[in-house]
Amino acid sequence: MKMFSDAIKHELVFLPALGMGRYPVPDARPYDDAYFARYQRMAATPTGEALTAARIRLVARHWSGAVLDVGIGAGQFVEARPQTWGYDVNPAGVVWLKARGRWRDLYRDRHDALTFWDALEHIDRPDVAVAKARQWVFVSIPVFENADRILHSKHFRKDEHIWYWTHDGLLRWFARQGFRCVESNDAESQLGRDGIRSYAFRRVTV
Repeated sequence: MKMFSDAIKHELVFLPALGMGRYPVPDARPYDDAYFARYQRMAATPTGEALTAARIRLVARHWSGAVLDVGIGAGQFVEARPQTWGYDVNPAGVVWLKARGRWRDLYRDRHDALTFWDALEHIDRPDVAVAKARQWVFVSIPVFENADRILHSKHFRKDEHIWYWTHDGLLRWFARQGFRCVESNDAESQLGRDGIRSYAFRRVTV
């Protein structure tokens, strides 16, 4: 049926058996100077500072070495944590990183630990991205009970968010990438964010 095949190309597709959904975000995305500036303003608030501190503590519970932060927001995590570099597709973020000598190319090499703070759902091929981690992947991400919750959530962003997971779906997806979840918490939701969970995944297969 043409109506069904057209909807798959333009609407959210959610597979309950996988606990995973995809929305076909257009190639033109809002990553520019204004986007970077908005995240700078949010990072400078008490909540933004508390979120950065919670993320630093999550990583510190499992890993003390170098980290590559993928999708840096306004660079707050890179700036706050020693031995941290960044990768971004926003030209403003790239300029910020290179001016501070903190730029690294995610896809050129492998990295001991990667962080994706509100970033994994933006990436066209998250499987390729997490494959670049030798040991650890740390994530904060919206999680949903079902497709209806996605459609009525403020996190359903048709110009940014490609991927959507349930909690169990995310764990299964990471298991297929060769990672085991060693921590899951709702610290960011406790700080006022709606439906956000944080995770530490350790590689168990090469």
